[in-house]
Amino acid sequence: MNEITRYDYHAALKDFERARRQAALQQTLARLRGEPSELLKYDEVRKKLKVTGVVEQGIQEIPLDAIVGSVGRSSDYTRDFMPTQDSDEYRWATVKAAFVSQVGVPPIEVYQIGDAYFVKDGNHRVSVARQLGNEAIEAYVTEVRTRVPLSADDDPKEIILKERYANFLEMTDIDNLRPGADLKMTWPGYYYLLLEEIDVHRYFMGIEQQREIPYAEAVGSWYDNVFLPVLSLLYERGLFHQFPGRTEADLYALLADYRRELGEQLGWQMDAETAVSKLSEDKGESTGSVITRVSDRLADVVIPHELEPGPKPGIWREERLESITSTSIFKDLLVALGGEESHWQTLEHALTLARRSEGRVLGLYVAWPQDELTPEEQLAQGGLIDAIKNEFNRRCEEAGVRYEFAVDWGTPADAILRRSVWADLVVFSMTHPPSDKAVARLRSGLTPLLQSCSRPLLAVPSTAHSNLDKMLLAYDGSPKSEEGLFIAAYRAMKYGHSLVVLVVSDERVTVDTGEKAREYLDRHGVENYEIIVKVSHDAGRLILETAQQYDCNMLIMGGFGRRPFWRIVLGSLVDQMLREFPQPILISR
Repeated sequence: MNEITRYDYHAALKDFERARRQAALQQTLARLRGEPSELLKYDEVRKKLKVTGVVEQGIQEIPLDAIVGSVGRSSDYTRDFMPTQDSDEYRWATVKAAFVSQVGVPPIEVYQIGDAYFVKDGNHRVSVARQLGNEAIEAYVTEVRTRVPLSADDDPKEIILKERYANFLEMTDIDNLRPGADLKMTWPGYYYLLLEEIDVHRYFMGIEQQREIPYAEAVGSWYDNVFLPVLSLLYERGLFHQFPGRTEADLYALLADYRRELGEQLGWQMDAETAVSKLSEDKGESTGSVITRVSDRLADVVIPHELEPGPKPGIWREERLESITSTSIFKDLLVALGGEESHWQTLEHALTLARRSEGRVLGLYVAWPQDELTPEEQLAQGGLIDAIKNEFNRRCEEAGVRYEFAVDWGTPADAILRRSVWADLVVFSMTHPPSDKAVARLRSGLTPLLQSCSRPLLAVPSTAHSNLDKMLLAYDGSPKSEEGLFIAAYRAMKYGHSLVVLVVSDERVTVDTGEKAREYLDRHGVENYEIIVKVSHDAGRLILETAQQYDCNMLIMGGFGRRPFWRIVLGSLVDQMLREFPQPILISR
């Protein structure tokens, strides 16, 4: 060793001491942050990401910061390739001296997985090159191809994610069955949901086609006919803005899990379209979604149901419908049930609507909480629930209508309100209409439902027998009556039902309001209608007279016009009609 080389060697020893101190600092900081400091282990990564092939790529210049692991020496260096073992001093210093002398060093040998490299031979050379501040190094590269590529920035957590994805790909072969399919997730525990969905889809395919379905065929069918349509729905509804940083498969799995959660909570199966309308509100990760949930909960605590202003007009259409040309505006009908004959009469009206719309009836019985009943009362209530469920099922099956039945606990109005967001229409028996006395209206269990429900309501009087095909619309041009006009126009256009529009003109409602309704109906191609404009301060009387004159069997009107306090004190036209109109009343929101 000549004099210059001895000088280089002693200088290299000093550099090793500095590199060791730097390594110790990196290890300490990593422990404080809860982050790994070691290199990745090649054998572990190779096994996790599922090798599909090996190709020799020859000698190349590779970026030093893309070297993230080692074969058998991962604990001897930090992630930045600073040495962690004092025993490496001689070898490290010798390599450093060779780097700066005329001797030089041969290329290293590496395995490449994706964009990342693992040192097979040459760990000291990489460490010295990093300490010198070099950006690249020559290497003999062996490319190891895997099901899932690795990035140089991946940490152990991300490798776990990729391991789960590689396992999923190996089980389903979806990357070969559908090239370009990307089902990566940031939640590693959710792949089991996708596998379960594929199994369920395969099961129902077998029933439908009366044959054993090969797994590969089921995977492809699930991707084409289930995953992609739901993905389109998620994009349509702008859900990805509410879940920043999440992947397509993340949101699909979240929706699937949310539907399962809803099914367990409500006792009803929820389709994707229904569940997605509330997904961001309940699970959204954006700042706006979180603030909305907190403010809504505060409002629930502070403001009584009876004095809540109620939802804004048309919110049900925003959440459930796209336009007047939707296939059906009442796909899911929530029906409150009890043991009385009037409730079965109410169900018959719901079945009439469901048959026309090919919809689904969601039966709900609200029971007394078990802890408030004696053992004998619990037994009796259980028997009543079974009897109601059996009769409900029988009637729905006879009508050829899809159905679900659930039991909830507490007050009927609260239970219906909780569940109404999952329906398009709430149908209930009008056995106890609002009183004409202010105190009674305040105490009425019906008030929270009428005031706070965001869905249209169909109130069915106990004596009503209606085919729901001769509509009378009480129209005053207000936002809530505009919703009523939308419903009436849809039913007239879709089913050919007759429609009479009554405009009662006073100091607030002008005769021009009738022309506004006419323009709307003509624009949407409604033909079988008549518009009546009358001047009066007694709208209730005119509604009753017009219904009798035109033999109308259904009234459509907007919800309460007054603010909650004044409606309770003074009453409203809706209250009056609920007491006096003999046929079903659809209250639009």
